[in-house]
Amino acid sequence: MRVSAAFSTTTAAAALRLLFSSCDHPKTLIPFYSWTRHTSTLTQFTPRLRMVHNTHNNDLSPSSVSAAASFSSSAAASASAAAPTDKPKTQTWLIVGLGNPGKRYNGTRHNVGFEMVDYIAQAEGISMGSISFKALFGKGHIANVPVMLAKPQTFMNASGESVGAIASYYRIPLAQVLVIFDDMDLPFAKLRLLPKGGHGGHNGMKNIINHFKGSRDFPRLRIGIGRPPGKMDPMNFVMRPFTKQEREELDFTFQTGLEAVRILLLEGINRSATFVNSAKSLEQLQ
Repeated sequence: MRVSAAFSTTTAAAALRLLFSSCDHPKTLIPFYSWTRHTSTLTQFTPRLRMVHNTHNNDLSPSSVSAAASFSSSAAASASAAAPTDKPKTQTWLIVGLGNPGKRYNGTRHNVGFEMVDYIAQAEGISMGSISFKALFGKGHIANVPVMLAKPQTFMNASGESVGAIASYYRIPLAQVLVIFDDMDLPFAKLRLLPKGGHGGHNGMKNIINHFKGSRDFPRLRIGIGRPPGKMDPMNFVMRPFTKQEREELDFTFQTGLEAVRILLLEGINRSATFVNSAKSLEQLQ
């Protein structure tokens, strides 16, 4: 396409020079198309008026001027049409929050992944009203980046059935599948963002990795829920609701998580991880 554009421009210019070199008007203003090539490889044509000095005795007829201008314009339009104009599309991100469906599990520690996705959806005006691939599902944009939000309804231990199907159907690279889930190994309300890693004993993450054919190369945002007190069974602990004070801290954590997601989409995993991993908790700020 570059050769065609250059040829059309050269041909147009040559035609104009040939036509007007035979005029007897010593100095005539004629339309002359110049062109410049930019780094994007697009050819831009700029109509200008140029003084042409004529030494011959032939008259310049109006029809000749019209024909030359028409020829030049056609060449410019042809070259411009041949130049590529489509911008590369931004790759869609899939953001998944893990949890269990049903009122019984609402507001429990094991469902903070669900709550984080709900917080993102509300802040960004993305509806989560549809059901697709065994998940509550929503499409929208965050800072002009296309995103899909999902909350698998398969119950935690089978989360991969939903996540794997979505990523496969929409051909989303694993590097752009962000999974958000609860983590007992982190202090309460603490966030940790990693570009990849293991399941850490989390059954939902374990199932997702299995459905990704064993690949662990996808980012994850872990939300700390703390360790169970005393000798409490971990299963009972993750099903406990939050206290009023914990809820205030968690809401602050969600604000930080939302900002982390925005940075991730616009500036990349390293910048976002630095922001998340150095962020202070509400308790530290008070």
